[in-house]
Amino acid sequence: MTAEQAAEAFAAETAYWREVRGLSKRALAAAMGFDPSYVSHVESGRHKPTEDFARRADEALGAGKAIWKRWCDYEAVKGRNGRAVLAAPSRPMVPEQPYAAGSALVVEHDAARLDYDGRLYRLTMRRRLRNTGTEPVTRYLIRISVDRYPGEPERSNAHYRTHPLTWNELALSSTCRGEAMRWKAKHDRDAFKEVWLLFENDQGRFPLYPGESVWIEYTYAVGDEKWGRWFQRAVRLPTEHLEVQLAFPAALDPVVWGTETSMTAEEAPLRTAPVRRDENGTRLFSWTTSTPDLHARYRLAWRFRARPEHDTIRGDVR
Repeated sequence: MTAEQAAEAFAAETAYWREVRGLSKRALAAAMGFDPSYVSHVESGRHKPTEDFARRADEALGAGKAIWKRWCDYEAVKGRNGRAVLAAPSRPMVPEQPYAAGSALVVEHDAARLDYDGRLYRLTMRRRLRNTGTEPVTRYLIRISVDRYPGEPERSNAHYRTHPLTWNELALSSTCRGEAMRWKAKHDRDAFKEVWLLFENDQGRFPLYPGESVWIEYTYAVGDEKWGRWFQRAVRLPTEHLEVQLAFPAALDPVVWGTETSMTAEEAPLRTAPVRRDENGTRLFSWTTSTPDLHARYRLAWRFRARPEHDTIRGDVR
């Protein structure tokens, strides 16, 4: 591992725990006593990791030394390759454009359905995207994050080191306009994945051009030993309508509740209750909202009254 790779791993670890805790970059910076832009600079690579930042971030996020360990890895690599690092010419840091220069994506409709069969969770995400910018969009970023033991980061980290989330088990697939989409991993951690869905495949390319709207759909699966009993939707792009549906075996006698958090308000109950109905042995819970606030987080949690809860587990997917 090079010092640059170690710094990237540190930034990804910090971003992962910030997302897990539901904090914006500005909120984390405030909790750490830093300038509002500092966390953004660290996560983007414009600032290199420091000991002070690592200690404060690990404490503020309750990461159980996970962030601190990444800092130690970074320092170890610098020490081992110090001369090479010092001799290497520095490359200018180019700010990453999330989709394309001049693009401005709006989510017209965001619909998530989570199905559970008693052993496996399968998520299907459907989004209608509109390009309001001036340039074509060729990729779309998604995140997959899980935490089996919330509130016990050391235990959770140890669990995923032994049982990491793998691409094979996820079996990620995506489509657009009836065409399969290629995908490319951006970050691959034991319990956290970031993936670019590409508007292309072996047969050709199908960019989202300015003024166009298109549905994309992607799906993947995670076993309940790695997922958990709550599901979160984070609003990262302007969104006009958000919809979540949970489908559980009725025999498990599931109950569902929810909370919402924004940049200006602490966690509070959802303003409207999930709607329940039973259908052919399946209990469905649906919840919708229009024009959700940007950076808001909506979380649905559940328990199965017909199944003893031997431990509390969590799944967090964006």
